[in-house]
Amino acid sequence: MDSSASEPADSAAAAVVQVGLRWGILMMQAQSGDAPSYRRLLLEVTPYLRAIARRYHRDMRDVEDSVQDVLLTLHTVRHTYDPGRPFKPWLVTIARRRIADRLRTQWRTCARESQINESLYETFADERANPSEEPPEERVLRAAIEQLPSAQRQAVTLLKMEEMSLQEAAQASGQSVSSLKVATHRAIKSLRRMLSADRNEP
Repeated sequence: MDSSASEPADSAAAAVVQVGLRWGILMMQAQSGDAPSYRRLLLEVTPYLRAIARRYHRDMRDVEDSVQDVLLTLHTVRHTYDPGRPFKPWLVTIARRRIADRLRTQWRTCARESQINESLYETFADERANPSEEPPEERVLRAAIEQLPSAQRQAVTLLKMEEMSLQEAAQASGQSVSSLKVATHRAIKSLRRMLSADRNEP
């Protein structure tokens, strides 16, 4: 077998590994407050995220919206990255979750629109006139989540809001599965207590 034929493939694989290592280093520097490294990381990962999103969306507007979703999530959970773990799998996990969220939303919207009839075009004075706005109950819930200790807030965000599996959340957060379970259990108890107190206020 001609070993020279495998050299381009080996070089390409090595380049991919090097990119992943560089991104991991940039994220580690960003976690230490290095703003230029963080900006460079975002610039470098954006085309990669765009390529992932193109596998799932036909409309470029959906592609760009998904990329922005991923970048916002990356910014929110950047402190959870473990420099001792590969960066690319961590990023891909976040990207696929965010893209899946957008696809689910689109499917639900299409399902609702296919059932629309003329009686639903009436104008209402109450909250139903703005169905795209966040319901008051959800705003209250999000506000309560923000009051949780950081470990509990992170566990709820990854497991309940972003719908990650325990294994994915453990990889994204650097916490053990058992720690995530405990944090989630405590977070839910706290949220129930806070929401119950909110409902009982005059």
